[in-house]
Amino acid sequence: MTNNTPQELNQDREIERLIDEVMSSSLTEEQYRKKMQRRKEVQDKRIAQAIPEKGLIIVNTGNGKGKTTAALGMVLRSLGHGYKVAIVQFIKGSWEPSEKRVFSYWEDQIEFHAMGEGFTWETQDRDRDLDKASAAWQKSLEYIRNPDFHLVLLDEINIALKMAYLEVEEVLAGLAEKPANKHVILTGRGAPAALIECADLVTEMTLVKHPFRDQGVKAQPGIEY
Repeated sequence: MTNNTPQELNQDREIERLIDEVMSSSLTEEQYRKKMQRRKEVQDKRIAQAIPEKGLIIVNTGNGKGKTTAALGMVLRSLGHGYKVAIVQFIKGSWEPSEKRVFSYWEDQIEFHAMGEGFTWETQDRDRDLDKASAAWQKSLEYIRNPDFHLVLLDEINIALKMAYLEVEEVLAGLAEKPANKHVILTGRGAPAALIECADLVTEMTLVKHPFRDQGVKAQPGIEY
């Protein structure tokens, strides 16, 4: 959902126009300086008008690689600030991910629960998948409601929603219970439209090339896991 005011839209258009203009090789140094100065003025004004903070609902989706990786970058930032973080993995689990070993160095700040049993084609048991997803969601709710945790990562929950292991209305209701300053990240391809509408920040990873699909290269340590 986009809530840009007319003033914000005009500022966006002006910034885009200035960017296009400064890319022109015909500008003199003085013209370039003035346009960049104007861009800074517009940007500074937008920052000054912005609210200081808000707990965000963040969705990383799409068919491209990097959804969880991007989320873990935010986890590292939060840990660096001394915040408490919780990670609940909905699909992964049987791999015992290397991330879990790395984050053990922050064991006083982080809670990590790999509650899945692998991908759906590996488990081949829908009832068990449903039970595991429900248990993972109940664990997630504990952290979403807990004001001591600054960031909660629900890894691959979008897959659970896409497979109808969880109801999107149930997840949205749970997200509505989070404290105002808490951030929640939901990853996985196929994020439902209702979740995207609810979110504050949505990034779609676009698949352009992939070594497994295009070259038959298996998942590698340090890259995929």
